[in-house]
Amino acid sequence: METFGQDLRRSLYRGRDPARAVDIRDLRAMARRRLPALVFEYLEGGAEEELTLRRNRAAYDDIALMPRILRRVGGATLAGDLLGRPAPLPVAVAPTGFNGLLWPQGDIALARAAAAAGLPFTQSTVSNDPLEAVAALPGLRHWMQLYVFQSQAAVEMLLRRAEAAGSEALVLTVDGSVFGNRGWDKRSYRAGTDPTLARKLEMLRHPRWMLDLMRHGTPRFATLAEALPDGKSDMVSAATWLREQTDPDLDWDRVDWLRRHWPRRLILKGLLAPQDVEMAIRHGADAVVLSNHGGRQLDGAPSPIEVLAQAVPIAKGRLKLFVDSGIRRGSDIVKALALGADGVLVGRAALYGLGAAGTPGAGRALHLLQEEAERCAALLGCPSRAELDDSCLFRQPE
Repeated sequence: METFGQDLRRSLYRGRDPARAVDIRDLRAMARRRLPALVFEYLEGGAEEELTLRRNRAAYDDIALMPRILRRVGGATLAGDLLGRPAPLPVAVAPTGFNGLLWPQGDIALARAAAAAGLPFTQSTVSNDPLEAVAALPGLRHWMQLYVFQSQAAVEMLLRRAEAAGSEALVLTVDGSVFGNRGWDKRSYRAGTDPTLARKLEMLRHPRWMLDLMRHGTPRFATLAEALPDGKSDMVSAATWLREQTDPDLDWDRVDWLRRHWPRRLILKGLLAPQDVEMAIRHGADAVVLSNHGGRQLDGAPSPIEVLAQAVPIAKGRLKLFVDSGIRRGSDIVKALALGADGVLVGRAALYGLGAAGTPGAGRALHLLQEEAERCAALLGCPSRAELDDSCLFRQPE
């Protein structure tokens, strides 16, 4: 029996030059080498048995492409409209917290890469850099992600600041009212947020990361500093406050309230059920992101790409439809577009680049995704977004 690759001494690039990364896997290997296990586990892990985490990737792997040949594909591009403005690729950077643990001023570093690529950056409520400092970056399309707290004053404060900073969209996370059970992440801590002795010792094997931490200090939740109680501004105390303040009773009435108080685009992130897409339309959303939170919340949930086909006929002509979770290749973006998505949000793929090399690493990740997506579209014989549909996908005969 013929084997492929087993007789080769294959290895991923693990150096420091992001330009040498051939794909996202190299950037992941670079980040794994630079970051302590404690931080990389937070970035990499999922909930409970990690069934959904693995399913997110398997679902894309199971989609086969059907190329058409002898078509003119010179200058293939996926450029076009992305939530009302032109973009070179239908991609936005997803909201992620604790980016300051991956790289000093991690939110600013990641946002700079997004701005250079011409793509929107979604800043998390729990970002480590101030909302205003990120939104003011030249050329950046700034989207603001919102967690709804029990403190109405904190929510109103965030809305006022996002509007004043010029955020073009508010991204309400609707699947985070109850914190997911991330068992492997918990094993990194002895109690609460105190790392185990083994994790503390392992940090010493990452001197570059340790030096950055000593130079810049432990990241804080700068965007939320105004809302935090006195004496709760350090990361540990603030993280505890955040968990206590997250509102478990977030419902459609709160969406209505946000719709009345937010004058720009409103995106709901974290839906999966087709019925909830219909509800999002009724309650005034401009777009939804089909998402299972990267496999970090409800374990056993389907992948967003698996439910996309059911959501498309509901959303068509009524709101924009995005997907996230599991995207590691440009071909994944093409598959999502072929199934009817208006765009995708990328999280871990960009964070691997950030953790590997800051802004240049994140920029390399976004460049690789665009390069791969355009190449995939050309190989499919579909050199533009308008030509991507389910005819580009292989269907097993009945």
